[in-house]
Amino acid sequence: MSKGIIVAIDGPAGSGKSTSAKMVAKKLGYLYIDTGAMYRGITFLAINNNILHDEKKIIELAKSSKIELEFVNDETKVIFNGKDITNSIRTVEVNNHVSDISKIKQLRVVLVQKQREMGKEKNGVVMEGRDITTVVFPDADVKIFLTASINQRAERRAKEFSANGLEVPYDNIKENLERRDHIDSSRDASPLTIAPDAMIIDTSEITIEEQVNLILNEVKKAASKKRI
Repeated sequence: MSKGIIVAIDGPAGSGKSTSAKMVAKKLGYLYIDTGAMYRGITFLAINNNILHDEKKIIELAKSSKIELEFVNDETKVIFNGKDITNSIRTVEVNNHVSDISKIKQLRVVLVQKQREMGKEKNGVVMEGRDITTVVFPDADVKIFLTASINQRAERRAKEFSANGLEVPYDNIKENLERRDHIDSSRDASPLTIAPDAMIIDTSEITIEEQVNLILNEVKKAASKKRI
């Protein structure tokens, strides 16, 4: 497989982005970057520092923070300023606030720059989020938009919470996802939209292996074009 390929994957929460992106990166030997983890990290720190409603301080926090994402043993380690906060960013509280934090325009400018720096990996990168195909890497070699029904996404998120020892009512999860969808799609800064040249994959009724293979086929096509 050709090196230097950029695979950009967007989609709403629970659409299968992280699982697919991890598997694709692993099979290709590419760097995997979960940009959502960066916004979650900032949200967690904002909660901890009681600055959830102070945009200026949140932006300064992002500017001054050294953010590292390390993919180890099929898990993204999220390290802010040398401290591993991986286990702190997947809580219900962070879920409830991350979309509000993510819509801060200047914060997105700061983090997009950090993401582009991460994306300079010469051996290829798989980056997933909500504005990767449209803003972070609009010229990506492969653009994928994953989607799924709201019920399917809510069921997946419920299983994730349960696996982490959290029992959250299904209706609460579904309501949170619908709220996040609205915020992510309607925000002024880098809204969640489908790039015109992105391949749309509905993951509601297909297996993880099937969606991964669909993405890998697109990577093969892009690699062939680069060799021409």
